[in-house]
Amino acid sequence: MTNSDRIIVPLDVPDLESAIALLDLLPEVNFWKVGLELFVSSGAEILAILQERQKKSFLDLKFHDIPNTVAGACRSASRYQVDLLTLHATAGRQALRAAKGAISDLLSPPKLLAITVLTSLNARELALDLKIPLELSEYALNLALLGKESGIDGAVCSPQEVAQLRRVCGEDFLLVCPGVRPSWSSKGDQSRVMTPAQALKAGADYLVIGRPITGAEEPKVAWTKICHELADI
Repeated sequence: MTNSDRIIVPLDVPDLESAIALLDLLPEVNFWKVGLELFVSSGAEILAILQERQKKSFLDLKFHDIPNTVAGACRSASRYQVDLLTLHATAGRQALRAAKGAISDLLSPPKLLAITVLTSLNARELALDLKIPLELSEYALNLALLGKESGIDGAVCSPQEVAQLRRVCGEDFLLVCPGVRPSWSSKGDQSRVMTPAQALKAGADYLVIGRPITGAEEPKVAWTKICHELADI
C-alpha cells in the first residue's frame, strides 16, 4: 500500500450529484468517507456507486446509543459492505462489545472504529463544557483502550494523540486520523492538527483529509501536492 492509499477523502457534500461530481474530479482517490450529511441526504446509493467504481468506503455515522440499538445499526450498516464503520467509545463497554458481536459471524465485516475525542474539541472545552477531569490525551487513550478491550478493531483520534495510542495499543490496532492539514492549508474548525507527513510518522494508518483537497480551487492539484509530500516517507 502506497502512502497515497492511506489518504481517505471525505464526501462532505449535501447531495448525491455533488458526490458523483467529486468522484469524477478525483478518480485517483481510492478511499472515500461518507458521513452524516451525505448519508442522510441520499442514503446508501453513494455506497453502491463506490462499490461499482471499486473504491474503498468509510461509513462515518458515529453510532452512539444503547447496546441493542448500536448492535443492530452496525449489523444493518454491514450489509453495505463498507470497509470502515464508526461508533462512539463513550457509548460504553456493553455497546462496543454488542457491536462487535453483532457482526462477528459475517463473512466480510467492516472494521469497527471507536471515536475517541472529536478533533474539533480542545482541552478547555473538554474540561469546562464537558466536565471531563482528565487531560485530553489521557481521556483519548482511555477511550481507545476501552475500544481495544471490547474487541473493536481500531480508533479515530487526533494526530496529536496517535503516537501515544500506537505505543500503548500496539501495531495491530487501526488508527485513523482526521484533523490532518498540510502546512499550506487553513485549520478551519479543527483544533488539534498535524501535517500529513507528521501524522504518518507518528503512527497513523490512515489520514482523513477533506477541505484542503475538496475545498481547494483545484482539488486535483491539491491531491497531487499532498501525495508528492508523502512519497518519500
